Amino acid sequence: MNRLVFIFVLTGLFSCSDFIDKPKNLVDKEVMAEIIADFTINEQATYMYLNKNMEAGTRFILKSHNVKPADFVDSFKYYVIKDQMDGIANDAKEILLKKDPKAEKYINDKLKKNGSIAPLVR
Repeated sequence: MNRLVFIFVLTGLFSCSDFIDKPKNLVDKEVMAEIIADFTINEQATYMYLNKNMEAGTRFILKSHNVKPADFVDSFKYYVIKDQMDGIANDAKEILLKKDPKAEKYINDKLKKNGSIAPLVR
């Protein structure tokens, strides 16, 4: 019985080439990285302005990149399922470092403290 279940699962995995359909309005990877970098900067404002609604900042970021919220969410899901978000997140990190080179020390300190990811190496 276990062998039959294993074969069924294995067959199912290989018969499906895609787990998710490509969204109609897929946001380009470079644009996704720019949006995520901007979201990261916007998120820092929440620490400065506690108990403030930062939703307007999120809407502004999406609007400035000409991306609808639903398209961003669909694209985000697609890239996560396709296992491409790590690359996009690394691109976003590079964008942040270009905007503020001093951020590299902060990022490395956080990564060393958390211990989950190796520090930036250039």
